Amino acid sequence: MTDIKIPWESWVVVCDGAKALIMQNAGDAELMNLQVRETLTQPNQPDRELGTDKPGRSYAPNGMSGSAMEETNWQDQAEADFLKGIADKLDELVHEKEARRIVLVAPPRALGTLRPNLSADAQAAISAEVAKDYTNLPVDQIERHLAA
Repeated sequence: MTDIKIPWESWVVVCDGAKALIMQNAGDAELMNLQVRETLTQPNQPDRELGTDKPGRSYAPNGMSGSAMEETNWQDQAEADFLKGIADKLDELVHEKEARRIVLVAPPRALGTLRPNLSADAQAAISAEVAKDYTNLPVDQIERHLAA
């Protein structure tokens, strides 16, 4: 559990590689009231529909020996692309909605993908990061976890 103060009109973004909830606190720091402003999802498609290419092969300069390349994980690639879109959305929050405080809640792997894609303004607006996966929880439970 974490003890994070989320003042009035602060933004809370809860995301993973396939779903994102963008919420704003309509309450105060003591009694949170998160209101969902936007929900973003990515369709969960099987690998066969995301990419059909076979793994490549490489050959040594002498042309005699070769080896197979690792197969591309299309699900991981789709998740990374989705998280890049979330980084763009955070930048939009900062510039268009003038978000000054953003609390970012995501699993550690998603945070690792998000950080290098955030603009300097979005990084400055992030007041806290929570390395947890709360995307499948109802909003009242998310409030409880953040306030606990």
